[in-house]
Amino acid sequence: MQVLLPTPAVASSDTRIPIYDHPSDLLTEKYTTLLGTHSSSSPLSSRRSLAFWLILYFGFNLGLTLYNKGVLIHFPFPYTLTALHALCGTFGGLILLKNGTFVPAKLTAADNLALVAFSVLYTVNIAVSNVSLHLVTVPFHQVVRAATPIFIILLSIFLFGTRSSNHKMVSLVPVIAGVGFATYGDYSYTTSGLLLTILGTVLAAIKTIYTSILQSTPSPTSPQPRVNFIVPPRLQLHPLDLLMRMAPLAFIQCVFLAYLTGESSRVHAWSLDQMTPIKAALLGVNGLIAFGLNIVSFTANKAAGPLSMTVAANVKQVLSVFCAVILFKLTITPTNALGILLTITGGMWYAAVEYQEKRGRWRK
Repeated sequence: MQVLLPTPAVASSDTRIPIYDHPSDLLTEKYTTLLGTHSSSSPLSSRRSLAFWLILYFGFNLGLTLYNKGVLIHFPFPYTLTALHALCGTFGGLILLKNGTFVPAKLTAADNLALVAFSVLYTVNIAVSNVSLHLVTVPFHQVVRAATPIFIILLSIFLFGTRSSNHKMVSLVPVIAGVGFATYGDYSYTTSGLLLTILGTVLAAIKTIYTSILQSTPSPTSPQPRVNFIVPPRLQLHPLDLLMRMAPLAFIQCVFLAYLTGESSRVHAWSLDQMTPIKAALLGVNGLIAFGLNIVSFTANKAAGPLSMTVAANVKQVLSVFCAVILFKLTITPTNALGILLTITGGMWYAAVEYQEKRGRWRK
């Protein structure tokens, strides 16, 4: 449900979308140094810095997931909450730009048009995730989200004609089985919540691929899309540059969606009746944490690569489930618990297979 750009979800290595798999890859990148992640310090210092950012990412990610669920219980306005996150991203991006943290790219009119189209996907993805989290429990939401690699592989085949190895396909079997077990029986979700959660997972997979493309450098070895008009151009955008361009558009679109669905009038009525300085402060902190998660995820992703981010995300899913059971007094059956375990184990297996393939130890 977090406002993440890019999402640290697993991306299939077979799509050959340029992403960073090792800290040394940063040496060839033309981005502006981001918050001290690119330095010539000793290997020990680099490992400590990497561990610091991964732990910080883990804490922000877990905290925001649980915080958002708690906020939506008392502030059931997902479009407005998304708009708040986007607004914080807008102001935060402008402050970082003014401080010289990154340098915005010079884009053509066609490039800007592609970004506007991408912003619709960006906004819809966030909004659907927020709406679905309002309709389902945190464990259910996290388990279905763990199936992202399945959609990454299917989309890679559809968009680029690339196929995954047998090792990788087998590793997804426990993920599929786990989702089935985890959602079996009474698991506190509605049909609309189930459909929206699955839709949000598909949109997150699409956004992951498209975000990687927008941040990548054009190359003759890059895979060519089957249909050009549905795949964005490779613009080599700095992550914060992309956030700064997306956040204002997302804010406008979410405000429009809130007005269109009548949520804005309900927010107004709620504010007159229930808003207090403490609640306003809690909403403000929520927006700041969402923006902080963006910064931390960008920095950790550049330093650690997708494998470490995926492992951290899988560990976060485990703790999200157990923390949610305790905090929100949820009940899960042994079958549901087995499904959760299978899904998360499968996700970690998938990450291990991807790492081995990238190291060339297994044939693809």
